[in-house]
Amino acid sequence: MKKIISLFLATTAFACTQEQSIDVTVTNPSAINRSNEITEIPKDAVAKLNGESFIISDNNGTQIPYQITYDNKIIFPVDVNANSSVTYQIKPGTPEAPATVACGKFYPERVDDIAWENDRIAFRTYGPALQATGEQAFGYDIWVKCVSQPVVDMRYKTELDPESRAKIAELRKTDKKAAQELANSISYHIDHGNGLDYYKVGPTLGAGTSALLSNDSIVYPYCYKEYEILDNGPLRFTVKLVYNPLKVKDNENIIETRLLSLDAGSQLNKITLSFANLNEPTPLVTGIVLHEPSTDYQADAASGYIAYADPEDPTNGQIFVGAVFPEKLSDAKAVNFSEAEKRQRGADGHVLAYTTYAPGSEYTYYTGAGWSKWGFQNSTEWFNYVKEFTQKVKQPLQVTVK
Repeated sequence: MKKIISLFLATTAFACTQEQSIDVTVTNPSAINRSNEITEIPKDAVAKLNGESFIISDNNGTQIPYQITYDNKIIFPVDVNANSSVTYQIKPGTPEAPATVACGKFYPERVDDIAWENDRIAFRTYGPALQATGEQAFGYDIWVKCVSQPVVDMRYKTELDPESRAKIAELRKTDKKAAQELANSISYHIDHGNGLDYYKVGPTLGAGTSALLSNDSIVYPYCYKEYEILDNGPLRFTVKLVYNPLKVKDNENIIETRLLSLDAGSQLNKITLSFANLNEPTPLVTGIVLHEPSTDYQADAASGYIAYADPEDPTNGQIFVGAVFPEKLSDAKAVNFSEAEKRQRGADGHVLAYTTYAPGSEYTYYTGAGWSKWGFQNSTEWFNYVKEFTQKVKQPLQVTVK
């Protein structure tokens, strides 16, 4: 009798476990292989697990890292060949601790920078302490990297180390050469083996910042006023930025809110914008700064992207920048500054993508960068990446939960 009862209990336990498992089928409708692409399902999809911890595994039984986001989504990386489907399984269990791939931080010690990164690239945007100094930096900055682990926090700590800074100040009084050598050894503007910061933003839109137009002139958004980090890894970084009021034509007190996120494996950030107190449809541009007169760019309004190869640095290589737009663009083109504005902004112009912002709406696009020393040998490879990203946005992965 004891054996029969044991067998019954084991069978019942197995049946319960089977009932609790959840299948997530991811279908790739495109002709492009999708590798290490973050997909998402609502957190409610695992409600029948009754709050138990869970694991996600592929069809080989290998655990897949995941993250639960601030907006109650479960995100995880998938690999799906072109025109194919793959099924992942969610079941109760204790997940392995995932490595942090996407993360970011507020740096009050560096004039309120917010900097973030993933395994491919890093960025920063500027805050109120910088604006208070009078320095003008409107756009996103790019920090290139050539290692998959996080490096940004270490770069800040090394660059801003108080002891090193004090030593440099002392050496400058007696040995300027030694002072400069020490300064170089801690500078994040010099590549110490994992990349560096050598992109020039200045008073421009930098690496794909958006701005409203007023009488055909760009209303540059200055540094953010308030921030809130919503997700901080391991697979997605998300920050909410609120900006100081702007005046656009006759509209005053226009307040921009910007939701910015970067996923593991992606070169491009997802940006969602909204503008409060705007009472009429208003032209909006997204711009990539042109640092020199250049023909090494693409601007395709019909396909929905702009892309650019920054001038090559003989020591540090070449930075590539691009932006992708799910919604229809009205135009995309390079626009040069006047001679006076070239001197003022230290740049030649912008590659601009044009649209119209409707009051009360949200506007979403993607922008980011790549580096010739980490995955992209030349502009052709970068342009192909941006074009392929555009196709992926237009043909998103389809997810079914059972």
